[in-house]
Amino acid sequence: MARGKTRTPGLVASMKGRGGRGDRSPLGTWFWDIDRVLLLLTLFLVAIGLIAVAAASPATAVRYSGEHHKLTPLYYFWRQLMWVGVSMPVLFGVSMLPVPTARRMALVGAGICIALLFATPFLGAQHNGARRWISLGVAEFQPSEFLKPLFIVTTAWLLSLRAKDKTLPVLWITGGLTALVATLLMLQPDFGQTIIFCAVWMALLMISGTPTRYLVGIAALAPAGLVAAYMFYGTARNRINAFIFPDAEGEGASDHFQVNAAHNTLTAGGWTGTGPGGGSAKFGLPEAHTDYIFSVIGEEFGLIACSIVALVFLAIVVRVFVKLLDEQDEFKLYAASGLAVQFGAQALVSMAVNTGLAPSKGMTLPFISYGGSSMIALSIGMGLLLAFTRRNPFLTRSPYVVRWSGE
Repeated sequence: MARGKTRTPGLVASMKGRGGRGDRSPLGTWFWDIDRVLLLLTLFLVAIGLIAVAAASPATAVRYSGEHHKLTPLYYFWRQLMWVGVSMPVLFGVSMLPVPTARRMALVGAGICIALLFATPFLGAQHNGARRWISLGVAEFQPSEFLKPLFIVTTAWLLSLRAKDKTLPVLWITGGLTALVATLLMLQPDFGQTIIFCAVWMALLMISGTPTRYLVGIAALAPAGLVAAYMFYGTARNRINAFIFPDAEGEGASDHFQVNAAHNTLTAGGWTGTGPGGGSAKFGLPEAHTDYIFSVIGEEFGLIACSIVALVFLAIVVRVFVKLLDEQDEFKLYAASGLAVQFGAQALVSMAVNTGLAPSKGMTLPFISYGGSSMIALSIGMGLLLAFTRRNPFLTRSPYVVRWSGE
């Protein structure tokens, strides 16, 4: 080689170190810092959801086809596959955000979603007697679905401020924010989402160390709130009547029919199911592809498959809390805990409705039920959860890292 000339590194040399623990490229850093177990469990749920929507799609296509409008049997499966294609880049992109950027995005997004909630009862599209969706012409989206993860991060940030200033009235600020969101949701009406928001707020108060006397006082208001909802909120009264009184008439009778149909479909396949495409009870099930997709899984894949799905949801929640056992940052602790509680609570309520253990609430099963708004919003929430649980497992093991006591 002539003197003065340098050799350009070849492809092999330039790729050396890529993919290993020493790879400090943005993608390499993300891969090694992310909770890969949590990510794999999430992707497993998405795969289950595609199979479940494919099983439920023929029944829903028959229900929503008319004399002049015929839907193909896999119409909803292909649309769900499209939404998954849109949602997964969102999930991965949000999970790569630095924590301060993710927090700012959530705060701005929460403000926008709350503003949209104000407009939804007046400008929203109506379906099944409720105005929860805003139409964009080619598609509709549900602001409350997007607000859930953003509300949790905002509440976690407000509660974390107490570590810097003990005099801040964060309990009353977050309580007022929750009450505002609950009021807007009940105007739609959306009683199920209202319960989720209030339950997550209560869980965040407990996790953040709110004094017991306040927690007891708030818990004591819950029965009074339910009684008031029954007395003055028709949607809640109809749902409760349908659940407690099987012979209820009017809207309550419709809800009871849905719960019965879901239970019958769930148990129609026994332990092992009828096999893919072999179910027949699903054709009498309303909203088989969304609210009652867990029942379709039970009919075609069996109660064993339902148990596996439930265990995957449980594994995700447990994984998050185990990951947070040694978390020192208050904001990340509260935000990740709240997101895990919301994810688990939504799954629990949806499965409880399908099994007849709870009144009908119109709650989708995370990452499994059909829906564009739900899929994208859940991807944002899981992306935030992955971002807040991301950490370098070797950092604290290094002998060069010194923890200062501040003294």
